[in-house]
Amino acid sequence: MGITSILGGLVSAEQEWGLWKGRIGSLVILLILASFVIIYLRLAKTRTLFIRKLPALDAVDEAIGRATEMGRPVSYVPGLGGIDALETMCGMVILGEVATRCANLDTKLIVLNRNVLVQPATAGIVRDAYKAAGKAEKFTEETVRYIAPDQFAFAAGALGIFKREKPAANMLIGRFWAESLELAEVGNEVGAIQIAGSSSMAQVPFLVAATDYCLIGEELYAAAAYIGHDPVLTGSIAGQDWGKVLALILMVVGVISAWVAAGDMWLKNLLYI
Repeated sequence: MGITSILGGLVSAEQEWGLWKGRIGSLVILLILASFVIIYLRLAKTRTLFIRKLPALDAVDEAIGRATEMGRPVSYVPGLGGIDALETMCGMVILGEVATRCANLDTKLIVLNRNVLVQPATAGIVRDAYKAAGKAEKFTEETVRYIAPDQFAFAAGALGIFKREKPAANMLIGRFWAESLELAEVGNEVGAIQIAGSSSMAQVPFLVAATDYCLIGEELYAAAAYIGHDPVLTGSIAGQDWGKVLALILMVVGVISAWVAAGDMWLKNLLYI
């Protein structure tokens, strides 16, 4: 019994050490990732960091210009998510730039909301954009509209507005669900140039198929950083990109080490995964 207890204790100690070794390895990697973000957050405050251009963002001016020439409005839907959804926040950042450009060109803007908390937030963003452009009188209650809290009630209301107002540009940027294809299809029916963006991989295929330009997945976050010129967002994106490079390097090193060492998974054992 004594020897058995000793051996059991050794095995338990080895397992415990393996667990702590994995935690230490993960902690080191986490600290490295955090240092990347902190470094680039500091750099973003003193210099302009490079973020590659996205075709969907380049098309924003084209879409607003087209609506201006045709004398038709620009419709903007910041998704159906709550105020705390990251996609909604990105959509509101982009909305600020769109509202500024519409105000400067005297182009009618229609913002459609489903969430009761997003409504005043977007109204404030658009109102401030019009004030900054010196055209506060152009902002009315009809500019930012609250439709309905129910998903498909909102979709039905938005589709009716599309049919009546016939926007020349339609932007769907935020969190969407099954109504995404309905919104995009009717936008296509009224002849609008459409720009979409979502991080939901379940909805991206529909948006890609039914719109002219689409921000796919993490491009939505990069777009908000690019168009908003926010050093915090830009620095976070740049730091996370280097974190992805580190993850890719670890994956390659792990595969090569397992192949060369005939199954010796030292990297896996180091991280205890």
